[in-house]
Order: sequence, then structure tokens, then C-alpha cells
Amino acid sequence: MSDKINDNSIIIIGAGFSGLAAGIYARMNGYDVTIFEMHNLPGGLCTSWERKGYTFDCCIHWLVGSSPLNGMHDIWEETGIAENRKFLDMDQYLRLEDTTGRTLVMYTDIYKLEKHLLEFSPQDEIPIKKFIEGVKMCLPFDLPSKHEPALKRLGKQAKTVFSFIADGKKMKEWMNITCESFSHEFKDPVLREVFREMWVPEFSMLFMLFTFSYLHNKNAGYPIGGSMPMSRALEERYKKLGGILKYRSRVTEIITMNDSATGVRLEDGTEHRAARIVSAADGYTTLFSMLGGKYGDTKTLEPYEKWQMFPSLIFVSLGVKRIFGEIPISVSGLTFHLKQEILIGDKVRDKLSLHLYNHDPSMAPEGCTAITIMLETDHAYWKDLSRDRKAYLQKKEEIGNTIIGLIEERFPGISGQVEAIDVATPLTFERYTGNRKGSFEGWLITPENSGVIMKPMDQSVPGLKHFYMCGQWVEPGGGLPPAIMSGRRLVKRLCKEDKKNFKTE
Repeated sequence: MSDKINDNSIIIIGAGFSGLAAGIYARMNGYDVTIFEMHNLPGGLCTSWERKGYTFDCCIHWLVGSSPLNGMHDIWEETGIAENRKFLDMDQYLRLEDTTGRTLVMYTDIYKLEKHLLEFSPQDEIPIKKFIEGVKMCLPFDLPSKHEPALKRLGKQAKTVFSFIADGKKMKEWMNITCESFSHEFKDPVLREVFREMWVPEFSMLFMLFTFSYLHNKNAGYPIGGSMPMSRALEERYKKLGGILKYRSRVTEIITMNDSATGVRLEDGTEHRAARIVSAADGYTTLFSMLGGKYGDTKTLEPYEKWQMFPSLIFVSLGVKRIFGEIPISVSGLTFHLKQEILIGDKVRDKLSLHLYNHDPSMAPEGCTAITIMLETDHAYWKDLSRDRKAYLQKKEEIGNTIIGLIEERFPGISGQVEAIDVATPLTFERYTGNRKGSFEGWLITPENSGVIMKPMDQSVPGLKHFYMCGQWVEPGGGLPPAIMSGRRLVKRLCKEDKKNFKTE
């Protein structure tokens, strides 16, 4: 191969949301781009798979920017995701049934939610109103869309700036409150449980406030069809723009010369050169394996030593010949308490949370429903178990059968209606996506690292020229919008370095 490198060339490692977004915007701005992806599908963790006519989705529950009048929707249009996409806005976020027969409903309309919570637990009026006021504080933060009249855009921008100035101090206070700590303000055990476990307990409450503000504004709808159609849309937009995408091409090494990234080496031994190298892959693997731990300063490496990641998961999926018409559709599904605690995998569980896809008929044959159950787990438990392949597979089968038996307690007869079952572990996600410990969204945002909201992480690595990173390991907090914005932010930086205007069409 020729040693001459095209100065306009970019190699991107990983065809997840960030990698594809970076590729799309790079092509829009005239760069020659090749993406190398270890799997044979696009999207990374924004994915789904089929079993016996059922589609099991492991990612999308809602998408911020579903409203055409929101600025984030412009990004979905630029990247091809919004094209022909239908969104469903739901009335309920989740339902929780306690052991006494009470049902708590987290409505997406905050006024309906406030009324219900006060009726459910009058004794918790103070924290309930505190939560609702927090959501109201976030309502004005509505990015203007380029499709709106100029005067209206200016009005939205002014309102957002004013709200930030007026409520900046309150936001900082909420940023430093975790879901765990806020839950202790409630006296009712069910409310305490919901606010602790609705998200990850260590996560900042500010993001829960924003989520409910998006839901209330009908700007966080569910995209019918789920994850894979969105990932395919990104792939299609990238290819139509002339980008090259190589599947089943695992990068094992980033080639450097004189402290400058010059190319990549694949698992098959082939080498590929480019003027710039971008990793949208797992951060730990990038820095400590592909780069051999040779580059980066204390600030770059500190997160991998101190920051908390989103937990590893056991992901159980069921295809059931039942429609669950009696259960109202909701964003995150139904949680119910078990008759008694039970060990599932490595942890004792007292409840199950079922994500019922009774809102998306495309996920199952007619008259049937796809169900997913996510259970936190320890990656090390599965790593140790996998040393005995037979024991590993037996444990997966045992967990699947246990879950079906427990759901039978709430939905009698369901055991005979299960037509498909699939159990994925952290090792499954690690194998297909490369994500460290199978973490599903990278870094949590906690009070300890909340400063990244005001000052984003650097996308370059100290000591190494012509190398960049994008994706969830440099955009803490998880979610698809930050992933897309990370790729967009990077290409905007490259355009600035090359002294040219950044284009989005």
C-alpha cells in the first residue's frame, strides 16, 4: 500500500451512534471517511435482535427531540433519523404496584402527576411539590428549531438564557442531589423506592427533572420500531453521503509515529492510514489497549480510576402470546413486588420491572407482546462463571425460567404463553460492542463529576497529535442525543482547525 496519506482523510473506529454521526458530519464537510466496525451491524448499543418473530430491543425508551418544534429534532433530521419516523407520546412514565395493592403512577403530565402523588401520600407534600417545582424550572429550556420563524427562535433563545440566569443556582443545587439522597426526603416507602430506583440511585436528580420536563412538553416520544431502524437510518445517511463502512473489522491497535496517530491495525493484521484517527469505541480499550497506555495525562485517565459507570445488566427478553390490554402503555413499564425475595444471578431481588412493548405492535406478531427485564449485576460474577461454559449457559437458562415463574405470580397462565426467550449478560454486550464490563451508557453523572456539564471533556488526548475521541466516554450521562452531539462537536472542531465553515447539509 502507498505511504502517502490523504490530508483530508479520517478513520473512525466504531459505527455506533457517535461514530456514524461523526462520519455523517465529516462527509457533509468534505472529508474522506472510513469507519471500521467490529460487529456486522450499525448502532452499537442502540440495537435489537430477533427471536422467533419477536424483536427484543435493548436501548430506546424515549428520544429527546421527538417534537419537530425542538432544536434537537433538527439534529435528527440532519442525520436521517427523523425521516419517516413516527413518535408516540405516552401518558405514563411508569407504574409501580406495592405489596398492599396500591398502584403508584408516574404520569408524564406534571400537573396530573402532582395531583396523583399528593393523593397517594399527603404526608409527602413538601418533597412532592419540591420535585414538581424542579421540573417546572426546566420547562423553558426548549431549544429553538430552524424551522420556526426567526422572531420565535429569538424569543425561545432569550427565554432559555433568562431562565438559566434566574435558575442557575437552583440547577447547581439539584445537580448535587442524587436520586438516592432525594428519596430520603419522602416518608412513604413506595415514593422513597420510586425516586431511588426510577433511575440509577447515584445519578444526579437534575437529569430526572429535565426528563420529566421533556415528557411533559411532548418532546421525548417513543420512536415506533425501536432502536435498530434508527441505527439503520444513520448507516443509510452516512453511505448516501459517500462514506465507507467496513464491518467485521476489529481495530486492535492505533498506529503512531513521532507522537502522531497515523493509522490503525486490524485484527487480521492489515494496516490502514489516514491523516486523522477518531475513536468512537470503548474508552478504556482505546486508551489502554489500542494505544497501549502510552498517552493521556492525569485528567484524561482519572475517570477510568474514579468515576462510576452505568451498571452492568442481565437482559431477559420474552416473546409472549398475550396482549396485556389491561395494562396502560408507559415509557418504562410495570414494576411489581415479589411475594418473597429471591436470588437471581448474583443478587437478591424483591421486585421485577417489566418493559411491556404493548405500545409497539411492530415488535411482535399479532396478538403477542415482547417483554424485556433489566437486572443490575456484577460483571466479575459473569466473567468468573464463563470459565465453565456449561455452567454459564446453565445459569442463563435458570434465570430465564426463574423470571417466567415470577411473572406467573402477577400474570397467571403466562408460563404457557411464552414463545421465545433470550438472556443476555454483560459478557454478551461486551462481546458485541466492546463496551467495558458491558456498561450500557458509559459514565454516570454524579455530584463528583458534574462539572463536565458546564465544561465538556476534551476530545483529544494529551501527547498525541491527530487523534480524537467521541462518544459516551467523553460525553458523560448516557443517552442518544449526547452521542450524536459528540460526533457533531468533534467535526465542528476539525473544521475550525482547518479554517473552514462547518456545514450541516
